[in-house]
Amino acid sequence: MHRFLILFVILLLGLFTIELLQPVQDHVVVPWTALLAKISAGLAGFFDSNVISEGKVMRDAITGHGVSIEAGCNGVEAVLLLAAAVIAYPSSIKLKVLGIVLGFFAIQAVNLMRIITLYYMADWNPKVFEFFHLYLWQALIMLDVLVVWLVWLKQVGKEEARKDQDKNAGGSHVVAA
Repeated sequence: MHRFLILFVILLLGLFTIELLQPVQDHVVVPWTALLAKISAGLAGFFDSNVISEGKVMRDAITGHGVSIEAGCNGVEAVLLLAAAVIAYPSSIKLKVLGIVLGFFAIQAVNLMRIITLYYMADWNPKVFEFFHLYLWQALIMLDVLVVWLVWLKQVGKEEARKDQDKNAGGSHVVAA
């Protein structure tokens, strides 16, 4: 457990440091955030044709009201948190990759719901928006990370049990003479 915690903290610090590097911001984080705004506007467009995106901003084309997706709101840090936990925990490379890839999509799916609901809340009631933005959705995104990691851990446990079963089945075989 100590090995996991130490490796987790080191990976988390390393991944967060890499994320802050200007080339990573310019070529990964900023384009990802703009794509997230575009996807959010596209999804909202199914029921609201006035929603558009411009860079990292999702806004109403007529009223101009909108939200800007800033650092910490694009799901990148949540994915890095999950990635650090998955990489730090002992398991196969295959399960690590699967956990990170599926976790990325699970986290971003919840984040898209978050962005769209916050977009409408910002126009409806700024005080409610602030509460949901700063408290409720932050907790829900972190809960999503935890649930994804726990589901992944369960899969790791199943894989280990299967390997143990295969190992024991292949052990010594005693027959009566």
